[in-house]
Amino acid sequence: MVRFHLRRRIEEFELKHKRHLTLVELSAATGIVRPTLSLMLAPRPMNTTTNNLAKLCEFFGCGMGDLVEYIPEPKDDAAK
Repeated sequence: MVRFHLRRRIEEFELKHKRHLTLVELSAATGIVRPTLSLMLAPRPMNTTTNNLAKLCEFFGCGMGDLVEYIPEPKDDAAK
């Protein structure tokens, strides 16, 4: 599973710039539609493009590893 850390990036942006960052503003700055950004904030898995990830990395000035995390699925020992 891949987990997005978009909320963390937004919070760090707000602390650094001492202002609120809305999804509408982030959408306008990156070209990523607001519903996609909303899905990336949700705890459930979703798909997005590498282009969207690159746009977010550019906006936040971060690397891919700061934005996404790979979490291995638990192995099913019963299948052996």
